[in-house]
Amino acid sequence: MNRHDRPLIILACIGLALGGIFGIAGTFAPTDALRSLAWGIDGLGIVMAGALLTLKFFREGSEVVAAGFLVLAIGESVILLGAPMSLEAAVPSFGAGVSMWVLALLLTSVPKVFPTAVRVLGLVSAVLFLVVATHIYIGDQILPTSSPLPFFAYPVFVATFAGWIWTLVRGTAAKQ
Repeated sequence: MNRHDRPLIILACIGLALGGIFGIAGTFAPTDALRSLAWGIDGLGIVMAGALLTLKFFREGSEVVAAGFLVLAIGESVILLGAPMSLEAAVPSFGAGVSMWVLALLLTSVPKVFPTAVRVLGLVSAVLFLVVATHIYIGDQILPTSSPLPFFAYPVFVATFAGWIWTLVRGTAAKQ
């Protein structure tokens, strides 16, 4: 990582870490207020990381991956709209945002920029969230906390974040 990218990568990694930690924490929050607060922090962290990683990968010439991180930031912004709402009221924005997560995960996982294991996690996460988005779009009331999905998709998503962080810190993302 060059010295100009270092602050950008540090902030992006902090955003991804906050997104992963507070996203999972919000799922288990004992009150609606704590859930909303946790998911608000989660969403802001992911939006920040997505915006910064868009710049990084675009500057490096990895336009498809850059577009993936841009779509991630936009999708998370849509989900962020529902953070202070009841779970039931948030379903439409959650469904729209999750469908954008699918696209973002595909755009960041298909190009050979991240290591294979990280790309596989991203693709598995995309498939799991595609199932969730499809159910919401056909009219099923899938809450953000529903089990088995999306509940069991979140750890795979967060593992993808961890893979991105690991790759960014090591400076091993391939230029595409």
